[in-house]
Amino acid sequence: MPIDTARAKKHLHEFNFPALFVEELGWDKHKAQLSIPVDGQTFELSAVAEKRGLAAFVCKCGNGTKIPDYNVRRKIERQIAKSAHEHFIIFTDEAKTTQIWQWVRREAGKPAACREHHFDRGQSGEALIQKLSNVAFELAEEEDLTLIDVTIRARAGFDVEKVTKRFYERFQKEHGVFLEFIKGIPDEQLHRWYASVMLNRLMFIYFIQKKGFLNGDTNYLGNKLAASKPKDHYFSDFLCPLFFEGFAKKADERSTATNKLLGQVPYLNGGLFLRHQIEDLHGKAIQIPDTAFKRIFEFFEDYQWHLDERPLRNDKEINPDVLGYIFEKYINQKQMGAYYTKEDITEYISKNTIIPFLFDAARPKCKIAFEGEQSVWRLLQPDPDRYIYDAVKKGVDLELPSQIEAGLKDISKRTEWNRSASAEYALPTEIWREVVARRQRYEQVRKKLIAGETRDINDLITNNLNIRQFAQDVIENCEGPELLRAFWHAIENVTVLDPTCGSGAFLFAALNVLEPLYEACLDRMEAFVRDLERSGEKHRPEKFSDFRQVLDRIGTHPSRRYFIFKSIILNNLFGVDIMEEATEICKLRLFLKLVAQIDCLDQLEPLPDIDFNIRTGNTLVGYATRSELEAVGERDLLLKEDVKEVLEAAEDAAKAYEVFIQSQVEGDQTPAEFKHRLVEKFGRAREQCDRFLAESYKMGSSKKQKVFAEWKHSHAPFHWFVEFFGILKGGGFDVIIGNPPYVELSDIGGQYSIRQLSLVQTGNLYSLCIERFTQLLHSTARLGVIVPISSISTPRMLPLMQLIQQHFVPLHLSNFAVRPGKLFVGVDMNLTIVIGKRALRRQIDALFSSAYNRWNEHARYALFPNLAYAPAELIENGSAISKTGNDLSAHLLRKIAQHPSLARHRSEAPGADKVYYHSGGRYFRKCIREQLSNEYKPLSLQKGFADPAVCLLSSSLYYWFWIAISDCYHVTKRDIDAMPVPASLGASPEMSALATRLLRDLWKHAERRIRNRKDGSEQEEVNFHVGMSKSIIDEIDFFLAKHYGFSEEELDFIVNYDAKFRFADSAKDEE
Repeated sequence: MPIDTARAKKHLHEFNFPALFVEELGWDKHKAQLSIPVDGQTFELSAVAEKRGLAAFVCKCGNGTKIPDYNVRRKIERQIAKSAHEHFIIFTDEAKTTQIWQWVRREAGKPAACREHHFDRGQSGEALIQKLSNVAFELAEEEDLTLIDVTIRARAGFDVEKVTKRFYERFQKEHGVFLEFIKGIPDEQLHRWYASVMLNRLMFIYFIQKKGFLNGDTNYLGNKLAASKPKDHYFSDFLCPLFFEGFAKKADERSTATNKLLGQVPYLNGGLFLRHQIEDLHGKAIQIPDTAFKRIFEFFEDYQWHLDERPLRNDKEINPDVLGYIFEKYINQKQMGAYYTKEDITEYISKNTIIPFLFDAARPKCKIAFEGEQSVWRLLQPDPDRYIYDAVKKGVDLELPSQIEAGLKDISKRTEWNRSASAEYALPTEIWREVVARRQRYEQVRKKLIAGETRDINDLITNNLNIRQFAQDVIENCEGPELLRAFWHAIENVTVLDPTCGSGAFLFAALNVLEPLYEACLDRMEAFVRDLERSGEKHRPEKFSDFRQVLDRIGTHPSRRYFIFKSIILNNLFGVDIMEEATEICKLRLFLKLVAQIDCLDQLEPLPDIDFNIRTGNTLVGYATRSELEAVGERDLLLKEDVKEVLEAAEDAAKAYEVFIQSQVEGDQTPAEFKHRLVEKFGRAREQCDRFLAESYKMGSSKKQKVFAEWKHSHAPFHWFVEFFGILKGGGFDVIIGNPPYVELSDIGGQYSIRQLSLVQTGNLYSLCIERFTQLLHSTARLGVIVPISSISTPRMLPLMQLIQQHFVPLHLSNFAVRPGKLFVGVDMNLTIVIGKRALRRQIDALFSSAYNRWNEHARYALFPNLAYAPAELIENGSAISKTGNDLSAHLLRKIAQHPSLARHRSEAPGADKVYYHSGGRYFRKCIREQLSNEYKPLSLQKGFADPAVCLLSSSLYYWFWIAISDCYHVTKRDIDAMPVPASLGASPEMSALATRLLRDLWKHAERRIRNRKDGSEQEEVNFHVGMSKSIIDEIDFFLAKHYGFSEEELDFIVNYDAKFRFADSAKDEE
């Protein structure tokens, strides 16, 4: 709603807030009084207006008191939030000269962030009125208006929406058609790549033209195509000049003819519109007819393109985040073991690596802030619920129904616990047993926070707390400048790397984690400076001079948010991928993210050149460290001088790179010749390293031009110590995050070979990647990756398990099933997220793991908030790290481990008992006396142990144990042999009777099916519906409990383990 600016300014200058809100902004009258005690003072606040639950309060300071300082204002806001969650607070002084408008942005998936606007009566008020116009409402809007509508219009950033399936499918189709139009590129791979290059450029231009940034024409490309003559010269006579003259050069550097042809278009720089290497090779031969562009523009015109981050209202809208999803899907290279990683995964990994690193980096610089009663940890105590995720708190304020509560003290009264819980208590699909467990965990964590037991940033990972909100609050509530300086230095300099970055999903998550913290630091600097100025205190000129310099530097840029994102992208984010197309898309997405921050053309600065941040190469082939490079000279003394020259060239290039980056941040664009020289510097060092490495593969290969070129093409070597010399010389990267490829080495045998890594024996690329990542991290850095669950549960991965335990302390492992929900859509793979801190020595109790998490897809939103960790360990002789998730499970694993393993009952003697265990199955284990197929594996046992084995290996106890130590997919002899068996457990009439009843019941509910084999033959198979025999399995578990010495609580846990999924009708049928 347009407002009368003159009248609004008048009310603002007169401090007439009721009139401003009610008469000009269309809010409703509201009268309420709040008394807020803070630090021995009581502040009186009066409500002046409200709109659908968003209230506006005024805090007048009288009796000679000044407006409270920033810290106190934040404490007041927290108190008010308990009464009115969404609100404005306007702080005013007694003389009516100053106003401080405070609002807290609350967005899904982001920490609550405080925003303040200072207004002095001598100012025009234009900027503040412009902000308030977003929350002005007309009478016609009243009927359908909700609190959600009001808060959306009050905030500056908006939630991310998923892309529509229809756009993705159409994009794929049009990409293929556009490809067919392109002529003049003989190489098939380059041909397809160039189609992507062109579409990337066109989509970027489409976004900025819809903002009116291209000659003021929102249909710039289409209108220029319609005016293009002669026919089929649009590409050569218009687009190429637009790319290589218009966007790549400043207006005064273009020819008069070019400016006349293009009109007013901005200088973009950024590398996106420099000549591509394919254009250098085939530029004169490339032809694209006008028809190709007409068709692609018609496709684009079917959608509404928004260069901002608002939520989508329909499936015809496209914004940069949607396009990012398209790129992720398009680059999804399953054949290369790479999968689209959803935002909940990337955010969880990014925040739990980047933020802990920032705290580790800040702590030594301001130790006092992390120790004693007034440390940063005290923020957790007064309002612990602030740091516990909403999904954990669902329904905890309600008293449990009596029939459910009765089971807390009397296990026999838990008969209702496996039923679906009432909606007001439960998250989607939760049963009462899960509700009770979640509530108990909530109380446990809450008590720890209130008691002040959380004194380390790693505790926030272990207790799965809202680490982003805590980091935001620590910065916003800095009481002294030293802590703020410590965090600012850490944030400004942190280096975050994704060494298998694809199109940039993890780098975007890192950007979204860092941006609010960067903003919070700047806001707190402003508050320190303003509080000092308002205090009238005599002070040295240099007090807060560093803060002033930062703020002044940012003030020279037309868009603060653009500058923040640009600084993070240039200074903090780095990526490498073997696919050149993926890295180009990654850079394009970062450019779109930048341009999305501006509202008008005047705010658009040249895009940064990030070709040295996002690079192409094979992460696993090349020299990673200085010692690897120096070893070349040590092995061959004739090369020692050459190695020295390479190191000098790399250092020279690194120094030039620092100048290059600084000029990018400040906006002083460096000449193209400078970048060209920089490329040459890196190139010389890179070429010599390639030759060293090629010789190590095959003597003499670097001297044969064709052989050397083919080797470079197949291996794509990337020499980390050269490409990122400054970072690696300084010890390494601060944070490495990502989703390394899951590919067996045997599947890449014909493409390239890996020589320099010790974990080749593990046989999969992801384990080699983790070894490489470890080399690239400095001694106190953080690692976060998502890998197959086999990484912590199969014998061949024992070297990897030993490596991560040796080099990362603490280590947090969260484990995820593939049914019924899955982390990667379309990928049948159990997965583990590894979060660790690089350390030089191991510690006791520094290894934590989650349970094996299953979920239904529509409850995925609650999956990560509800992760729980418990102490875990590398199981002796088991080649597995235990999956625990709660203290009871961890305790039970330790308890049963005191017994000898089942392996001692194995026997190959003549006449030995023989049973057959099923090597698969999801929710139950099966052990029978017949071998029905190859999926039933033989187990030879001591005479008389067959019945105990049938019972034990069919029990819920064994199922729980198998889940804890296995890959949760295969059942192997190792998994069988590892099961602890009490000496008292042997042949007995009771055991025989239970085994006989179980087998009889299994066959009673068995189903015979005929399966058609690939060779055309038919095979009969038997399906056991094991869930139908659960009552007998329970009897077996009760019998076993006596031998293991389980308490009632422990037995209840075992018998009901994973109850929701195992006992569902679908699970019974699935086995």
